[in-house]
Amino acid sequence: MEEFFSQVWTIIITLIDPRNLSHPELFKEALNQQGVYWAALVAVTLIVFTETGLLIGFLLPGDSLLVVLGIVAQLSGWNLWPFLITLSAAAIIGDTVGYWIGWKAGPAIFNRPSSRFFKQEYLQRARAFYEKHGGKTIIIARFIPIVRTFVPVVAGAARMEFRTFVSYNVFGGIGWIFSMILFGYYLIPLLDPPMQSILGKPDFTWAKHIDKVVIVVVFLSVVPILWKAAKHWLDGRKAKTAVVAAVTAVEPPETSSPAPAEAPKSVA
Repeated sequence: MEEFFSQVWTIIITLIDPRNLSHPELFKEALNQQGVYWAALVAVTLIVFTETGLLIGFLLPGDSLLVVLGIVAQLSGWNLWPFLITLSAAAIIGDTVGYWIGWKAGPAIFNRPSSRFFKQEYLQRARAFYEKHGGKTIIIARFIPIVRTFVPVVAGAARMEFRTFVSYNVFGGIGWIFSMILFGYYLIPLLDPPMQSILGKPDFTWAKHIDKVVIVVVFLSVVPILWKAAKHWLDGRKAKTAVVAAVTAVEPPETSSPAPAEAPKSVA
C-alpha cells in the first residue's frame, strides 16, 4: 500500500509541475510505467477534480493531460472505461463543488481581492463569459482553460437554478473527458498511417511528437479567448474611429463679426 501511494504522489508531482507543461513527454514517462495503472487513475482523478472544483485548479493541466493520457492508454493497452467513467464523475463532482462555493460566497466573491491562488481577473473573465452565453457556458467553458475553473463558481454566485446547472454540467463533463481522452487514444492508429505515407517515413508516429500534439490542442482550446480578445480590440478601435469621425464631422459654429457701435448723438 505504501508503494501504491508513493506512485500516486510521484505521478501527481510530475503532472502538476508547471515546468512540465512545455514538456508533455514527461507526462508520458510518468504514466507509461509498469504497474501504475491504478495509481495513474487515482492521480489523474484527483487532478481533474481539483482543476474543475477548487479555485486553485486553474494552475493545473487539463486538456493536455487528458490527451496524453489517451496516447499512453493506447501505447500501454490500458482499459479505457475505468478512466472514462471515473474522470467523468470527477469532472461533474468538481464543477458541482465549484457551484456550491459560488452559492455560499454569493456576489461578495466578485469583490474578493486577488491572491497567489485566486485571480479576480479570471473570475471576472468567467463572469463576462457567463453573462454573454448563459447556461450553455457550463458546456462551452469545459474546453477553455482557466475559464472552466471559475464558471461553476460564477453560476453559483449568480444563483443559477441547480437543476439546470446539473444538466449542463453532466453533458459538458462527459463530453469534455470523452473527447479529450478518445482524441489521444485514436490519434496514433488513425493518423499515423496517413502521415507515414505523406512523409515517406514508415517509422513515423505521433507518440514521438507529443509536444506538437499538445501545442495544437492548447491552441485550439484558447482560440475562443483569442477571438474574443481580438473582437474586443477591434470593437474598441471601431468605437474610437466612430467618435473621432463624429467629432470631426461637426462644423464649427459660424462667428459673426460684431456690429459697429453707434456714434453718440450730438446734443443741440
